[in-house]
Amino acid sequence: MKLDTLPKFKLADFPTPVTYLENLTRKYSGPSIYMKRDDLTSLGMGGNKTRKLEYLVGQALEQGADTLITAGGIQSNHCRLTAAAAKAAGLSCELVLNGTQPETANGNLLLDKIYDAKINFCKKEDRDSALANVGEKLETEGKKTLFNTGWRVQQHRFCRICQSNG
Repeated sequence: MKLDTLPKFKLADFPTPVTYLENLTRKYSGPSIYMKRDDLTSLGMGGNKTRKLEYLVGQALEQGADTLITAGGIQSNHCRLTAAAAKAAGLSCELVLNGTQPETANGNLLLDKIYDAKINFCKKEDRDSALANVGEKLETEGKKTLFNTGWRVQQHRFCRICQSNG
């Protein structure tokens, strides 16, 4: 399958630069050391996950989804970028985050809120069932969801079937 045949939604400015690290190269007496600057993507404070999200959001829009769902830690870069991508594409975002709601949001959690993500907190060991519950709740509300859980991207009904057989 060729990437140019997949649906894609532009979220960032690529390519990002490659920077020569002169001082580090000198410190270790070569070879030349370079760093790919994916922190400079223009989406949600950057990160290498933006490339994947361009295809995920493209898939969501092509399938008529209106909500992205994902999960991670309270300070997850993956969740922050998913929330930013959803906002940029005009989609809703639901996050299932490990832990309890802190008194004051900061860091990525604060950014998640700025991007209008709906936050659901749970214990880490309950995350799979919390994800399924969020998907079921949204489905009963008439939402069409797409799960973005890092390594798996699925429409909600498929995710629920896999979990019950799993």
